[in-house]
Amino acid sequence: MKNLLFASLMMMTCSIWAQSATGYFDKAMKKAEAGNTKGAIADYNKAIQMSPKFVEAYQNRGVAKFKLNDLKGAQADFSKTIELDNMNADAFTGRANVNYKLQKYQETIDDCTSSLGLNPKDYIAYNLRGLAYSEHWR
Repeated sequence: MKNLLFASLMMMTCSIWAQSATGYFDKAMKKAEAGNTKGAIADYNKAIQMSPKFVEAYQNRGVAKFKLNDLKGAQADFSKTIELDNMNADAFTGRANVNYKLQKYQETIDDCTSSLGLNPKDYIAYNLRGLAYSEHWR
């Protein structure tokens, strides 16, 4: 009986330690959907620690940081996403959102143009670029 209890305890401990980057990412997504943005960021951090080239984790963490108005953190995460996957239109649009809030209108225009080159149907990038043009030429 003691051996069975010990074996069960060891299996539970191993399964806790065996959490994968994908597992943390999935937990982060559920927390983000539930509105637990800070908890989601903590799990994205764990996923990235385990898998430093986890593009989706950087991108989603950038979105979460943007929601918390951590603009520098969001900008860094979107930039890292682009560094790892320069064909990711959503990352360019995300960074354009940050740049617009930081009143960096030329950077917003550049990121929107890059996004639209990859995804010509991105209406958010069109809208942001138009707003940035309007502000830039005031």
